[in-house]
Amino acid sequence: MPFTRREFTKQSALTGAGIALTGTVAALATAPGALAADEPKRGRNDQGENDNDRGNGHGHGREPGYGPLLPDPKGLLALPEGFSYQVVTHCGVTRLETGEYTPSNHDGTAAFEGPRGVTLLVNNHELSGVRAGWEHPVPLTEGLVYDPVAAGGCTVVETRRDGRTAEWVGIAGTSTNCAGGATPWGTWLTCEETEDKAGKNGLLKDHGYVFEVDPYDRRANRDPRPIKAFGRYAHEAVVIDPKLGHAYLTEDASKPNGLLYRWVPPQGFKHGRGKLRTLADDAGVLQAAKCFDKNGVFVDDLSRATKIGTVYGVDWADVPDRDARTVSVRKQFADGEITRARKLEGMWWGDGGAYVVSSFARAESPVQHDGQVWFYDPKRRTLTLKVLLGVNPDPSKDGAFDGPDNITVSPYGGLVIAEDGDGLQHLFGATGSGRTYPIARNELNIGSEEEPEYSEFTGVTFSPDGRTLYANIQTPGIMVAITGPWKRQPQK
Repeated sequence: MPFTRREFTKQSALTGAGIALTGTVAALATAPGALAADEPKRGRNDQGENDNDRGNGHGHGREPGYGPLLPDPKGLLALPEGFSYQVVTHCGVTRLETGEYTPSNHDGTAAFEGPRGVTLLVNNHELSGVRAGWEHPVPLTEGLVYDPVAAGGCTVVETRRDGRTAEWVGIAGTSTNCAGGATPWGTWLTCEETEDKAGKNGLLKDHGYVFEVDPYDRRANRDPRPIKAFGRYAHEAVVIDPKLGHAYLTEDASKPNGLLYRWVPPQGFKHGRGKLRTLADDAGVLQAAKCFDKNGVFVDDLSRATKIGTVYGVDWADVPDRDARTVSVRKQFADGEITRARKLEGMWWGDGGAYVVSSFARAESPVQHDGQVWFYDPKRRTLTLKVLLGVNPDPSKDGAFDGPDNITVSPYGGLVIAEDGDGLQHLFGATGSGRTYPIARNELNIGSEEEPEYSEFTGVTFSPDGRTLYANIQTPGIMVAITGPWKRQPQK
């Protein structure tokens, strides 16, 4: 049943601000390694002031975070005192079980609990186009290949308590594997951030799909089949509602800006390992979000929200042609039919809903910002703005953050965010009260003032026991495991 503007306006009038601020701390049902969530809010207060350089919370008790970042003698990762890191995989240095080098361009990652202290990590490799353009594409392991000329895919990394690691291919022959999402049943959904069809850029098959990768059962990954029911577009991330079975998906695209999608499964469908690949191409219903404010006024773009706590009601419009045979999915809607957003990126399921990132907005959007994090509540059918970053005036200086991308919910409270902006690149935390703090800084790709060379952080995720934070430096492709005196951060 659609959630009408009239219903939302009536509910807003009855409940007031309370509609925006429910569900602050709750157990996470489906996110491996994440134990609790808090209500994230940071960067710009209700008066539109930037909080990045205001002492991060004067008068609010002890400061959040773990202290200043200390330069790394090895020139890789600056961390607070007491923290350390280990390199897990390194493109061109570490090798797969079959002898090939670890592929490059690490991106989205999820951690799964294995037997006897083993952690299994599924790691995307965001390699676009054909294999000839890359020095270290994902190896074409027999039986695991979708398109034999495509460079991308996933690897599975096994880490043990004694420090030993192993790595093998989960899927190969896909393109531009960016983010994705873990499922409630313990698999990984890898997303192709491309719309290339067969014959374009040398590819032999259509791309722009979601594929399922099982970290536990290698046989389950044989003969890869795209989940065409989820649509063909520039996929970024996906989460699954463990109760209703709905999938929520983001699209990182422009001209015009991308969309937030919902897939509703067909009547009687039961999720489970390997079930998605059995779906018919047109199974269920794929829909795009359409938002309106408390007065019932349509919202054309999520950048319109300029205050933390902004709440929009959400309706869902059916996608006419989900496989985009002639027209890109986002272009099948006229202005006024759906709500767009620039660079819809990472997602994470927690607090009974989906956290959704819009990385930044510039001239292609109505209002400029350097990052938003929204929370979609499927019960209330609302989107609430939880995090808003004002435009960073000087990204080359340490201390302010921009361009959130991959996110995870921390077992120690709040969010941990991988930065993919301009200038210095960080992992940073955001508490429930809006204060931010640095966790790590990339010291490998900082270049020089004349020729800066910055590489984003990706794949941020905690181990199932919460003791280790995994993250990637995308270029050249390095996965690190960060350990230290993690503790709960102040939330007010």
